[in-house]
Amino acid sequence: MVFATYIAGQTQFPEFTLVLMLDDVEVMYYDSVSLKAVHRSQSNSSDDNGAGSIFSDIYDIMKDRTFYLKDHQNCTDGLHVYQKRVGCELLDNDQPGLFLSWDAFNGQNTEEFTFDVAKRTMQINLPWMRIKGMGQMEWLHVKFLYEHVYHPVCMKTLRAFLEKEKNTVMRKLKPKVRLFRKPLTDSQGLQISCLATGFYPRHINLTLFRDGQPVDDDQITGGEILPNGDGTYQMRKSLVISKEELHNAYYKCTANYLNLDNKLDIAFGKENYLSFWSFDAVISFSRREQEINCSGHVTICTNHVKQHIFK
Repeated sequence: MVFATYIAGQTQFPEFTLVLMLDDVEVMYYDSVSLKAVHRSQSNSSDDNGAGSIFSDIYDIMKDRTFYLKDHQNCTDGLHVYQKRVGCELLDNDQPGLFLSWDAFNGQNTEEFTFDVAKRTMQINLPWMRIKGMGQMEWLHVKFLYEHVYHPVCMKTLRAFLEKEKNTVMRKLKPKVRLFRKPLTDSQGLQISCLATGFYPRHINLTLFRDGQPVDDDQITGGEILPNGDGTYQMRKSLVISKEELHNAYYKCTANYLNLDNKLDIAFGKENYLSFWSFDAVISFSRREQEINCSGHVTICTNHVKQHIFK
């Protein structure tokens, strides 16, 4: 997927920047200052296979469209932004998927395009055609370029980078999941938090339950999938309760990692202990600090933090 931005106006950023992504991994970068396509995995490596020329063409097209749209919309001098997102998909059976393209000027769509190579169908929303007044022949030329030039080039590039980066984008790292509580200094309450971290790819379901029912979203904080510094991801969900609620209700965190069959449950029980079950590993401990009982060969126990690594 290509993410490109052209800025008309004075900023501290380059006039044009482009990032080429393979899933969520940045593989190439280009800007109007260096005018070179740089491989992120090989910082000293510059353009190959004509990538710099293609990126330069995108730069010129976006610049021309920006000035055309500024004039067409009677924009005053100042800051104006034209953005493009374009890419293609490779399915699990190694067959090409959709080719997708979106353009926007100052936050408003100017072009949307979807091409299904298998069905040979196109879904088009092109106000740019109406803005510029494209005729039938010019439209047929655009359609030809998408079908016979842009999509084949995109698929060739995708397969090439997938071969280079497959050990990164095809890896599967299992999450570490922790359930912990901490007292709130400004009240008599407690915060229960469930944290899943270190997983890749980024898809995971994390749910907090109270007495067997999912806690309403408006009572939960967090829930966003955030990046870690090592290229993996994390998600945290938290719930504020009173100390009485901890004893009078049953709280559980369930983690489902979508690339694995494992399902992990960690629970604060109504009885005076916490229990955690996952396959052959069991953790239980008394809230009295001196009574901690752990079993399971991949288990780490502390007084207030319970951790299990999917095995």
